Amino acid sequence: MQEMLKDTVRTKTYQNVIYQNTFLFRNKVVLDVGAGTGILSLFCAKAGAKHVYAIECSHMADMAKEIVKANGFSNVITVLKGKVEEIVLPIAKVDVIISEWMGYFLLFENMLNTVLYARDKWLINDGIVLPDRASLYLTAIEDAEYKEDKIDFWNNVYGFNMACIRKQSMMEPLVDTVDQNQIVTNCQLLKTMDISKMAPGDASFTAPFKLVAERNDFIHALVAYFDVTFTKCHKLTGFSTGPRSRATHWKQTVLYLEDVLTICEGEALVGSMTVAPNKKNPRDVDIMLKYSLKGQRCQVSRTQHYKMR
Repeated sequence: MQEMLKDTVRTKTYQNVIYQNTFLFRNKVVLDVGAGTGILSLFCAKAGAKHVYAIECSHMADMAKEIVKANGFSNVITVLKGKVEEIVLPIAKVDVIISEWMGYFLLFENMLNTVLYARDKWLINDGIVLPDRASLYLTAIEDAEYKEDKIDFWNNVYGFNMACIRKQSMMEPLVDTVDQNQIVTNCQLLKTMDISKMAPGDASFTAPFKLVAERNDFIHALVAYFDVTFTKCHKLTGFSTGPRSRATHWKQTVLYLEDVLTICEGEALVGSMTVAPNKKNPRDVDIMLKYSLKGQRCQVSRTQHYKMR
C-alpha cells in the first residue's frame, strides 16, 4: 500500500486529474472502485464531489473509514466494505467511476472486470469512467547479462544439469525495470482498451507486431508496458509505464526468448501476441508469443508460452 502511495507518477497523475478538472466532480456522485486507503475518494471530496462511495473488500476498508473521519470527510465519503459484485449501493446511479485497477502487464491480477461490472450496473448514461483508456505496448531488448545470470544459470549449477528449472523460469514473465539503452527496436502498440465502452471479453486478444531494429544488436527478450489516459480532462492527461518514462511500481514486463536473435539495423521481428485470462485462475494471465526473424545473420521462427501467476 505504501509502495503504491509513494508511486508519485501514479498518485500525482490522479491528483492532477481531479484537482485540475474539478468541473468533472463538482456536485457529482462518484464511485471509487477498490479504494484502498481512500486517497482517490479524498481527492474527489476535496474537489467538490456531492458524495463519494468508496468500495474496498480488504481489511483496508476499516482504515479508510478512520482516514476519512480523521480528515473530516465522513459526511461526503461513505466507505463500503465488501465486493463490488455483492454490495448494495444506497443510490441507483453514479455520475463518475474512478479506479486504479491496473495490474502488472496491465492485466495481471487486475480489477478491470470489477470496474466494468460497476459501470454497467451504476453509471448514468453519459457518465464518465476515469481513466477511460489503457494501451499495451511491446518492444525488444538486449539483455545478455541478466539472461545469463537468471536463466542460463540453470544449465550448469556447480557441474549439474538443472535445465528443467530453466524451462520453468523462461515461462514466467519477469516484472523488472528495463534501462532504455537496452531497447533495440521501435515500440509497437498492441492493444487499446476504451474502458467506457469495452466488454469484459475484450481484455482477451491477439495482436500482430512488427519490431524493426534501430541498430545492429542482439535481442534476448521482448518487453511489454502500458499507458493510461484520462481523455475527459480539459487537457489530455495520463502516464506511461514504459522504459523511457519515469519509473512506477508497475515497472515493465520482460518475456525472455528461447533464441538469442542476431538482428541487423532495419530488419524486422514480426509475430503476434495472444493474451487471455487463465481458465483455472482468471486473475492469472496466459500469453502466447509467435515470432519470426528472416534476417541476413539469423533466421528463426518459434512459438512460446508464458504464464503470469
